[in-house]
Amino acid sequence: MITSLASSHDAHVATAGARAGADVVRTLYGRHLARVDKGAGDFATTADIESEKAILDVIRAARPDDAVLGEEGGQRGAADAARQWLVDPLCGTLNYAVGTMLVAVNVALRDGPAAVADPFSGEVFFTDGQTAWVRQDGADDARLTPTSATGLVDVNLDPPFPSAPGFRAVDLLAHPDFTERFRPRVVSTTLALAWVAAGRRAAYVTDGGDLSGSVHFAAGIALCRAAGCVVTGIDGAPIGGTTRGLVAAADEETHGLLMSMTRSRSRRRDRGGQARR
Repeated sequence: MITSLASSHDAHVATAGARAGADVVRTLYGRHLARVDKGAGDFATTADIESEKAILDVIRAARPDDAVLGEEGGQRGAADAARQWLVDPLCGTLNYAVGTMLVAVNVALRDGPAAVADPFSGEVFFTDGQTAWVRQDGADDARLTPTSATGLVDVNLDPPFPSAPGFRAVDLLAHPDFTERFRPRVVSTTLALAWVAAGRRAAYVTDGGDLSGSVHFAAGIALCRAAGCVVTGIDGAPIGGTTRGLVAAADEETHGLLMSMTRSRSRRRDRGGQARR
């Protein structure tokens, strides 16, 4: 299944780390948890912190010399290290804190293997960097196969909106071609990227900066790429560098449709003078 021994081992580390974090998140669900204010309305809970500790224990045991960038603990080891793990121990903290089971645990080796765990379904979506799979207890690993058949597109409506007014997610949702072809969903967690890779969503769209090295998005991006999805910025360019946001689509047709809608809306705003204030 996995062609490279090194990437195989790293994939095992990513999967084990994501599972360890998911176990913590599931165990603490429903409890009254302390919150740590992170400013601008953002916060972490005890579950975020303890999940990250569990993931770090796995990485340290298997890869003691690797650097880690964690959502809660920040940088450990050299920021420019050749090997760096990107850890988001609980993506969807607000969902979790109000009792909604739409969350993900993300673990990725930068530019390498990655895993996304769903603590409540028991699924772990993972890639060795070449192919992508889903694992669930009691079942054989299944290859991830993207498809746009569902017609469901997850659109992230959370701020910030650095590309506004040129691109606004709400404008995409209001586009007549979008409503004719797709149906919107708002999961508010990067679990949606794993669902694109697995064929449960046709696409995922979010504004933002360069998300290729984000602890939130790196694992999901790796999954989508390995599964064969089309992954670009919101301008259609390859992600990385100055590219903003993310569009992950199951196939070229879906990606092309979303790009067309985004560009047509932007052109109309330009002609109306609203994008050049």
